[in-house]
Formats: sequence, C-alpha cells, structure tokens
Amino acid sequence: MKKLSVFLFLFLAVHSLIAQNQITLNVDLAEQKISRHIYGHFSEHLGRCIYGGFYVGENNQLIPNNKGMRTDVVAALKKLQIPNLRWPGGCFADTYHWKDGIGPRENRPSIVNTWWGGTTEDNSFGTHEFLELCDQLETEAFISGNVGSGTVQELADWVQYTNADHESPMSKWRKENGQESPWKVKYWGLGNEAWGCGGNMRAEYYADLYRQYATYLTASSRGSDIYRIAAGSSSGDIYWTEVLMKNIPSKLMEGISLHHYSVIDWGQKGPSTEFAEDQYFTTMQRALAMEDHIQAHSTIMDKYDPEKKVALIVDEWGGWYEVEPGTNPGFLYQQNTMRDAMIAGTTLNIFNNHCDRVKMANLAQTINVLQAVILTSEEKMLLTPTYHVLEMYKIHQDAKQVPIHVKSGHYKFGNRELDAVSASASVDQTGAVHISLVNIHARESQNVEIALRGTKQSTVSGRILIADKLQSHNTFEKPDAIEPQAFQDTKLDGDVLSVDLPPFSVVVLVIK
Repeated sequence: MKKLSVFLFLFLAVHSLIAQNQITLNVDLAEQKISRHIYGHFSEHLGRCIYGGFYVGENNQLIPNNKGMRTDVVAALKKLQIPNLRWPGGCFADTYHWKDGIGPRENRPSIVNTWWGGTTEDNSFGTHEFLELCDQLETEAFISGNVGSGTVQELADWVQYTNADHESPMSKWRKENGQESPWKVKYWGLGNEAWGCGGNMRAEYYADLYRQYATYLTASSRGSDIYRIAAGSSSGDIYWTEVLMKNIPSKLMEGISLHHYSVIDWGQKGPSTEFAEDQYFTTMQRALAMEDHIQAHSTIMDKYDPEKKVALIVDEWGGWYEVEPGTNPGFLYQQNTMRDAMIAGTTLNIFNNHCDRVKMANLAQTINVLQAVILTSEEKMLLTPTYHVLEMYKIHQDAKQVPIHVKSGHYKFGNRELDAVSASASVDQTGAVHISLVNIHARESQNVEIALRGTKQSTVSGRILIADKLQSHNTFEKPDAIEPQAFQDTKLDGDVLSVDLPPFSVVVLVIK
C-alpha cells in the first residue's frame, strides 16, 4: 500500500508538471490574417537614430552608403522584411515642418530639436531622403503629420507633394526637386500623443481637430487612397479611445493608435544591463500588460465599430530604461539584452493573437534609440537580441493566425506571479504551421505539451534564442555573442508535440 501511494504520488506529480504548460492549436480554424504591418518599425529624429544610424551622408568615405543610406543597415533591415517605417516622430513630428526639409540641402533652414537633447537639426534628411530610404528598404512609408504646431493646409500640401500624379502646385514643386513620379504614401498619422507632447489637448478637442484635418485629406488632390491614423491614447487610457471612437465618423478614420512602453517606473527606469531579477520581473509585468490594454481598447472599439473597420495601431512599444552611462540623456541610447528578447517575443505573440483588431505596430525605435534592433558606432554595426526575435518571427507575416489556447505554469517572484509561457501560431499557404514560444522564467525550464488539432504533420524543425544570463547582450567587440541556434528539444508523437523550453528563451518551430 505504501509503495502504491508513492507510485500514485509520483504519477500525479508528473502529470501535474506536464499539465502546467499545455497548448492547443486549432489549425483547421485559422481564418484571420496576421498583417505583416504588425512587424513595423519607428524612426524619429532623436539621438543617433537618423543621423549616424540610417543616414551618414553621400560624402561619407568611412561608411559604405547608397545615396547617404548605410548599406549595412539597409541589408540587415531587408533581411527582417520590415513592412513599414514610421517617421519623423514621435514628439519631433509635431514640431516638424516638412517644407524645411526639401530642396537643395544648403538652402534648408536649421532648427533646434527641443524635445531630444537640444541639438541642431539641419534638415539634411527630409522627405526625399526618407522616401529614398523606404525605396531601398522595399518598405512602405508611414508619415506622422504635424498637428500640434502645424496647419491643415501644411499637411494637405504634404500629401499632395508626395502623392499627386496630376498637375498641381505641389506636384510641380516635387518635380522641380528631382522626383518626377509620386511616391503614393499610404499611411499618415494625424499628430502624435496629442494628450502630451503633441499639444496637451483634451480628447474632445483633439477629436474635433482630427475631423478637420481628416476632412482635408479626403479631397481629390491627394492623388491616391490614404490610410489616416488618429493619435490615440497611452496604455490604459480608454476614455481617450472612447471619445475618439464616439466622435469621429469611421469614414474619416482608418486607424487609431496606442502607445505602451515596458517601464519599471517613469521616475526611475533602472539600468539596461545591470538589472536584478525583481527589476526584470516588473519589466515583464509591464510588457504583458499589453494584453489587458489591447483587450480594453478593443472592447471600446467593438462598441462603436463592431465590424472592425477601424484598426488598432500600436505604433510605439518596447522597453525603456535609463540611458547608457556617459551618453546624452536626450538621446535615449540603451543596450539590448535577453530581457528585451522576452519583451519582443511576448509582445509580438500578443499582437498575433489579436490580429483581428491590431493591424499595425511599430517597435520603438529602429536604431540606437530605446529597444533598437540595430546599434551603430561609426563604421561598426551590431544586431541586438530584439533583432533576432523579429527575424525569427517574420514567418508569421501575412500568414493565417491559428486559434490558440495556452494553459501556462507560473513564474513566481516573492508574492507576485506571471504566466511563464507565451505563444502564438500561424499557418502559411503551403500548410506549414509556425509556433512561437517564449519562456520568461528567469530560473526554470518549462515543458510544454502542444496538441495539434485539424492538421496532419510529421516533421519539426526550429530555432532558439538563448544566452547564459538575462543581462547578456551583443557588443561591438563581440557582435555575435547572441544569435539564433538550431533547436532540437522536441518530440512529435502523433498529434502531440512536446517541447522543453530553457529559462528566458525564445523558440520558433516549423511543423510540416
């Protein structure tokens, strides 16, 4: 009897361990497309994102470039298959007057970048340069217009300058500046953070102002269809979303934005590399709150837009820490560790799983700022752990989202706990199933049992991003310290797949 009790205890213990992480995929129920635009990026005139990051000038003899754009950066981003690039901000957008940044560079006026470091902006990188960059990247442009300090006419002129294919004052000016054919820019943001740096407006005031701007972007002079995105709220401010959804007709708005950063505390953000586990846990709490924010804003949007005609655009997201010691506080330059890989993997899983409403997102920011995918130092360049996560996840772009149910074990720290495992899945046109898995636990592996329903598969391959410490990161001396590796800790038995996830790891599997 005693031996039987011990056996029963061990059986139940093993069964309980397996049951801690169970995932069910209903492949045959896949319908919604995961828009590739969820994997977008953000480039602001901030620190070394544009100058020294994307753009080094045509006369730079040290760094290889094509029309001033760094060829190494362009090649790396093309490998990510980035679908869109947001520019020129951010807070900078609502101080930016686009006509200052066109024409001969020697005639362009300088301004002071009052938001980021008080540096002088010489406007050498303007509309033509940005759209040249987008051409080289083979990506779509997403331009944020100036509503905070600009005018309706100024933004309408910008749209006409970039898009008009008939004779008009702006198309004539564009041709005089060397661009014969229009660029046909589709995505336009009408202001940025109107509740804050974009003008400290009330929701009701901005809703009326947006209606005015959007009205003049519907005229035939625009030259092509455009996608207008309202400046939405921050994190959990659902009141702002409700006011905009209630007061802006859907015929004037294709998308509404949401910004959410994974910040420990806005007064004390903590270091980017020398952080303790309690700081890591709090960061992940903030990152996983994206799920609650999307659900809350989607509920409000469903109330006014049950047909989901208006998209939720998360055009700023990522980790935010203190700047690296010795760097300009206004440049927001921070290192990128395995903690950032955890943020990226879990956040992208959330977006994938809400692809019915989330149609675009933009990681903040692409190069040398906040949760960057690339860091540069003069001629040197490195790819961050966040870069590698996006490269691994690119297989989800425009694939069909597979309905997924996750029963996760817990990652506990003190009296707090989080789900240890995050996941999303998709199926492509060939029938291959892609599963992205993240174990955020700082100390323990997680065994995951995946039930594959509605599909017959026989082979599994995968890659993993892993390191020896959460604080591990790539450096200019060791740029390849962290990069994806082949992953083989899987076992496929019929329609059940068993996977062992090491601590703080990201795994992407392809099942055929």
